[in-house]
Amino acid sequence: MMYRYAYKCGNQETTRGKFLSILLHTFSGIEAGNEKEVQKIKVAIIGAGRVGVSLAEELLNNAEAAYIPRCFIDINREKVGRDIHGIPVWSEDEATFKRLGEFEVQEIIFAIPSMDAKKKKALYDYYKDAGYKLKVYDYPTVYAAGGKRHLREFDIEELLFRKPLVVSDERTNAYYKDKVVLITGGGGSIGSELCRQLAKMQPKKIIILDIYENGAYDVQQELKIAYGNSLDLQIEICSITHRKALERVFEKYHPQIIINAAAHKHVPLMEHNCVEAIYNNVFGTQNLVELCEEYGAERFMMVSTDKAVNPTNVMGATKRMCEMIVQSASTHGKVKYSATRFGNVLGSAGSVIPLFKRQIANGGPVTVTDKRIIRYFMTIPEASQLVLQSGAIANNGELFVLDMGQPVKIMDLAENMIRLSGVQGIEIIETGLRPGEKLYEELLVKTEELDKTDNSMIFIERDTALNKEEIYKKIKVLRDACDTGDDLIAKEALRSVVPTFKTPEEVNKEIA
Repeated sequence: MMYRYAYKCGNQETTRGKFLSILLHTFSGIEAGNEKEVQKIKVAIIGAGRVGVSLAEELLNNAEAAYIPRCFIDINREKVGRDIHGIPVWSEDEATFKRLGEFEVQEIIFAIPSMDAKKKKALYDYYKDAGYKLKVYDYPTVYAAGGKRHLREFDIEELLFRKPLVVSDERTNAYYKDKVVLITGGGGSIGSELCRQLAKMQPKKIIILDIYENGAYDVQQELKIAYGNSLDLQIEICSITHRKALERVFEKYHPQIIINAAAHKHVPLMEHNCVEAIYNNVFGTQNLVELCEEYGAERFMMVSTDKAVNPTNVMGATKRMCEMIVQSASTHGKVKYSATRFGNVLGSAGSVIPLFKRQIANGGPVTVTDKRIIRYFMTIPEASQLVLQSGAIANNGELFVLDMGQPVKIMDLAENMIRLSGVQGIEIIETGLRPGEKLYEELLVKTEELDKTDNSMIFIERDTALNKEEIYKKIKVLRDACDTGDDLIAKEALRSVVPTFKTPEEVNKEIA
């Protein structure tokens, strides 16, 4: 035991370490800290708490580890000045670059998962500017159930934005427990995260419905590995526009809760595929609403977008039409209906961040459509939890609006990502607004105009629902237009049934 302890904790930096290394050399001829450390990368660990200490133990106990810890950096006065496993704990003031240099520290590892984003960013900039390589010891950014903490590079998302809030609560968990839940678009970025969050709540069954089998398969495999046979998970491959196939799914499972996350969401692509956008987003939602009534579902939740507020594009207008369908159904149907609006999600398939990452990796240039563009951002887990929570608290017919925090200038985002990547000489080019693109998105989180809920991040929009006849009249106008197969005719029909649908020029000139 003494031999192992001396081997593990012997070093030339502390009095105890020197004593142990002399003991080790005297009795075994091994030079502590030389043979084992020459090839290894010397690291300083920020955080001498449970996570930091467990990382240090892991590195010390693993002879094959590529790293060797030389010191801890911590702000806790009780820990500063102590040795943990023979490794000294310094305060931030003591950890000068000169002293780190004397200890041959080459890399800095962040091991405080709870550190707030502002502090983390300040420390990141401080050490990065001094030329240190930085790593983080934590779960992957896109956390999969059952995953382990590991050493990894920083993700840009962690440095640009606030730490995701954990918003799920007991009431929400209890609502979904032992329920049969159908998630349309369950293989997509939002849909798959809804599945992950739901899986933790012990539902009776989760049915993932998607037209894209690869996404659905990936989620299925991930959840199978994490939960094994304790989770009843079913996959159904079909489109929500295919009424007969949908009917078979409802007949087979009789879902109690339906979450509609299936939609075409790419703004520029839908400008040129208006008929398809209406078929998938509007008629698909209408199919689901009718089947919910027919098969006696309890609740229908629709995932909407901030682009549905005064839309300037086909995608936003179709989503606004979906909101109108859902709200109308709440006035005459037996099912409880709700819709939840939020902005852009970080890391989703259509998010700007993966595009910027690719452009930086290719050496630039980074393209922004307009320097003035402003967007709201939220992490996928955060948005998904808020969708589930708003669905659980819905009475009927509510249009929920999520508070997305402070809007972000896309130009600032691009500049920050280039700076944080450390790559030099990358320029930013303006390419001009894309078809249907707005300079800013409106979430309408004007608290004086919205009703509050128990959750400070969820508000309720005051909106008047249309009656059944009015909605069916609008749907008929869209069906007749789509039957022509002409995208321009379909777009004009959409403009006639969604009164708030404006042209981008009208909206953008107001703030130009």
